[in-house]
This record gives sequence, structure tokens and C-alpha cells, in this order.
Amino acid sequence: MKAMVLCAGFGTRLGDLTREVPKPMLLLEGHPLLAYLLGHLKSHSFDQVAVNLHFMPGTIRTYFGDGSRWQLPLSYSFEEALLGTAGGLKKVQPFFEQEQAFLVQYGDVLTDQDFSALARFHHEKRALITMLIHERARSNSVVSLDPSGRINGFLERPSEEMRAGVKSAWVNSGVCVCSPEIFPFIPADRPADLPRDVFARLVESGRLYGFPLTGYRCAIDSPERLAEARLAVAQGRCHIRRLE
Repeated sequence: MKAMVLCAGFGTRLGDLTREVPKPMLLLEGHPLLAYLLGHLKSHSFDQVAVNLHFMPGTIRTYFGDGSRWQLPLSYSFEEALLGTAGGLKKVQPFFEQEQAFLVQYGDVLTDQDFSALARFHHEKRALITMLIHERARSNSVVSLDPSGRINGFLERPSEEMRAGVKSAWVNSGVCVCSPEIFPFIPADRPADLPRDVFARLVESGRLYGFPLTGYRCAIDSPERLAEARLAVAQGRCHIRRLE
């Protein structure tokens, strides 16, 4: 099974920490964050991974190369201008077209979630997209779902008025398993975002599902979150196998 890790962003919310270092190369216990993400994918039998790049792409390419050092073939997609989370995926569409399903992970999401269980759920439901979700009182997204896990409501960056009356505490976790059938839903002529431009459009299909988080997760989008992720790895609270 193939996967993509989205690594093209600037990481501006981390301030000086990412001024000269791409966010996926920030260190946790002396190793780049991306080494943990790739190691976890490999431990769940993902055998080829695409990585999109924009800011300081040579830093990531030089460190990881073609992945042969770890028996994990890596492909890179350089974006002259940022294409967004969906646009970056659309650019590598040929890489995934022969797959029954593939996984997409944001490059700042550290998690030890059981990706194999997530993939099995996706296949069982014959879903177009299965989002990893977790509960949080306030977030950029709101996910509503029925007892089967089918998502029947999705809001991205909702206003207070939009939040009113929506009681769900489920939110997008930044990891999803996708069917290649989603590619026609991604515009090819402009940057596009997975939550805003794809997830929201697919609710009515009845084939958008949510899978509740059962492991550790930390989105490293602030200095405080970076400190939390480092502590979780140091203390063994995040059970993840990195590339050595």
C-alpha cells in the first residue's frame, strides 16, 4: 500500500524554529519528525511513499534520499508554488491510480495510530475517504457522524453561527485513507484543500467515514506542541518506530 506525507508548508506558526528548517525536519530525540512518520508507515507495511516539497526541499531530499537506506522507496514532488493539501495530492495522481486505496498524512502530525486498522475499516466500508478523527472541544473542523461511522456533516473553519446547534466534538486528525475515485473531485487548475474542497463535497456521497483515534496524536503547529511531542517521545507515550 502506498502513502503520501504532506511536507510542502512553511510552518510559520512555529516562528524562528522553522525559519531555516522545514517543519518535518524539526528534531525529536535527535531525529527528524519525518523519520518518525516514515518509520510508522513502514511498520504498517506501507511500501512506497510520496513526499511533496516546497520550502528548503534539498534539506529533506539530502537526508532521506530515495529511501533505499531503509528499504522504503521515496518519491518527491516539488511544488514551485504551494498547491494546498488536495492540490499536492492531485499533482501525484499517477502514483496512486493503480492502488485500491492509499493513505495521506499531514507532515506535522505525529501519531502512533494503528494505520492497519484504519485501512481495514476503509475497505470494509467501501469508503471514498476514511478520516482519522478525535474529540476536541474547539478546532478548525467539526465532524458529525452516525453510529456506523458514516460522516453526515463536515464543517471546515466554521464561524460561531455555523457551530451553533452542532453538538459533535469530533474533529479532523490530519490523516485519511482514500480511494483513487476521489481524484475527479480535486480541481486541476488551482490550489485546493482537502477539508474545504474535497471532504465537504463528499458528505452527500454517503461514502465519507470517520475512524476514531485510538493512539497518541499531536499536531506540531506551535512551539508548545513541539515541546509536547518531544516529551511524549522521550517518555515513551508515543509508541512509534522511527527510521534508524
